[in-house]
Amino acid sequence: MGVKLAELIPSKEIELIELSGKKIAIDAFNTIYQFLSIIRDRMTGEPLKDHYGNVTSHLSGLLYRTVNLLEAGIFPVFVFDGKYPEFKKKTIEEREKIREEARQKWEEAVRKGERAMKYAQAASKMDENILNSSKEILELMGIPWVQAPSEGEAQCSHMCRKNDVFATGSQDGDSLLFGSPRLVRNLSISGRKKVPNKEVYVDVKPQLIELENVLKTLGLTREQLVMIGLLIGTDYNEGIRSVGPKTALKLVKEHKTLDKLLTAVEFPGEIDIERVYNFFLNPPYTDQYKLRMNEPNADELIEFMVDKHDFSRERIEKAVEKLATFYSKDKQVSLKGWFGK
Repeated sequence: MGVKLAELIPSKEIELIELSGKKIAIDAFNTIYQFLSIIRDRMTGEPLKDHYGNVTSHLSGLLYRTVNLLEAGIFPVFVFDGKYPEFKKKTIEEREKIREEARQKWEEAVRKGERAMKYAQAASKMDENILNSSKEILELMGIPWVQAPSEGEAQCSHMCRKNDVFATGSQDGDSLLFGSPRLVRNLSISGRKKVPNKEVYVDVKPQLIELENVLKTLGLTREQLVMIGLLIGTDYNEGIRSVGPKTALKLVKEHKTLDKLLTAVEFPGEIDIERVYNFFLNPPYTDQYKLRMNEPNADELIEFMVDKHDFSRERIEKAVEKLATFYSKDKQVSLKGWFGK
């Protein structure tokens, strides 16, 4: 998912503690998909489930990872996608097809007793139950969440440009096209990570990417960065065959404006490229949000995780205790902006 700009974009590894005292607008869908993908049985690929058969991997990730972020002094704000633009429909349909194919391979691998993790991960899917339960646990934790009118990363970027948050937290580079001044990658997966198909683990640290540095290094405007994204391919349009990041950069520097670029290259498909270009530059967003942390509802949170979703009472109580301690301690020292917008 997202535009593949990593080859071009300068970034720097940072320690989690370097984000202490910062508000981060987290792309909720992107993060939840990570939890759904990672928190599974390593052999069968089965996600965590409760006794009703409901997937609960995302609840585990949201609780424990959020507590870790708070302990590092990071204040997370989760931003949920709204209605996607009509020109994203084809991408959504293609992703669903890929997931279905992966699901079939997953089932076949399980039948044969083979490792099925990679197919299971590719079959990860968001549904209304996962979406609603994610919002519910955040409410019980006292963690703010924002409903975007359209794309979550566009909303995160808007909040960052207003200086209401320090950065957007996402694995994708789309937020840079949407104009986020800063992007933090690996925020939800920092630590040790297994290399796919190998019994090898590597350290994963957060990466900070600053839009101003990206544009300066590449000698581009933000509009031209969007043009590069269009040439490579985004969630909304198919890129031009055989055009990778370096070739795209060369084409954009040669033609400079979208009008001139459109006279030189032909984009595949029926998508109106100008509409996609303008969507990145002027996406829908809302200013109706509050970035206030509320006191966690400890009793209801424990009931929700233990009684309703079968998590270990001992582990959940420890996590809730940390959450309550954080709220109490930092409320006393009155960190400005953490307990009010």
